[in-house]
Amino acid sequence: MQCLILAGGLATRLRPVTETIAKAVVPVAGRPFAEYQLEWLARAGVTDVVFAIGFLGDQIRAAVGDGKRFGLSVRYVDEREELRGTGGAVRLAYDQGVLGAAFLILYGDSYLTYDPGRAWREFERRRPDALMTVYRNEGRLEASNAQLSGQMVVRYDKQASDPLAEGMHHIDYGLSVLDRDKVVPEIPAGEVVDLADVYTELSRQGRLAGIEVSERFYEIGSPHGLAELEALLAAGEAPA
Repeated sequence: MQCLILAGGLATRLRPVTETIAKAVVPVAGRPFAEYQLEWLARAGVTDVVFAIGFLGDQIRAAVGDGKRFGLSVRYVDEREELRGTGGAVRLAYDQGVLGAAFLILYGDSYLTYDPGRAWREFERRRPDALMTVYRNEGRLEASNAQLSGQMVVRYDKQASDPLAEGMHHIDYGLSVLDRDKVVPEIPAGEVVDLADVYTELSRQGRLAGIEVSERFYEIGSPHGLAELEALLAAGEAPA
């Protein structure tokens, strides 16, 4: 299994910390955050990781290296100063020839406990163009953005004015699987593209499969999220 980790953004919600520290290596309970993600992926059987880096990306290279100490092979795709958004980073990885025929996508600030191998096996069984894990949120953690009907995400929209009234009770859990050749060539090369817009279009076209996850997600993209995860780890409630 291969996983592409999107870790190139400016992390403006965590400033001033992220003015000098890349979000992926922000200390969480005394450790660079990326270590938690890599250990989780390795436990699930992922062998190949591609980090999409940009702002302060050399810090991630220095902290993670080639990934061998995690039992992984880690490579890097570097946007440097030309940040292209999450979708643009996926396209850059494609253009540089580092993506497998299918690959997991993980946001660089997501702390998840769901087994990514389950999403991978479901993707292999169903062979959709794309598969998104979703959590039944009901607007609690953040605004819901996904409508799950059976085995498909029939609507994905982060801009909806009233998500619950519009039937969107789920939220993107932060882990997806893409078929490289069916999806990535449709992302414009060299442009700034939000991956959310890619998912929105896939849902409109009936090409976005879904799988519901019962475990909630955590994230370090905001001061509140960072504090919440540190409290979880300090209480020993998160998996080792």
